Amino acid sequence: QVQLVESGGGLVQAGGSLRLSCAASGRTFRTYTMGWFRQAPGKEREFVAAITWTGGTTKYVASVQGRFTISRDNAKNTVSLQMNSLKPEDTAVYYCAAGRTFTNVIDSTGARDYNYWGQGTQVTVSS
Repeated sequence: QVQLVESGGGLVQAGGSLRLSCAASGRTFRTYTMGWFRQAPGKEREFVAAITWTGGTTKYVASVQGRFTISRDNAKNTVSLQMNSLKPEDTAVYYCAAGRTFTNVIDSTGARDYNYWGQGTQVTVSS
């Protein structure tokens, strides 16, 4: 089991940057594929990015490709999401999640494949 706590959200103007962090408890963190999802008001939770347990494979939703970068530090039990060139449509609550273990591919972007979730952090991008 792993517990996740996000931080780093806030209010930023369009074109600005934010870095989200997710701190995990438990010695098994390093075995999980980690993902970031987001949910805007009135919309379903949406996959944003994921990274495999070794960090060797990453995947992004098309709308953030080239602007967002996911990374992890298994020694520090953290996963981060660097968000650049932010747009108002990026406004949402962002969630960190832990998915499958010991997999080197990201073949699903569904929330159902992630078993552990943080409480979320609000990101608001003003125009």
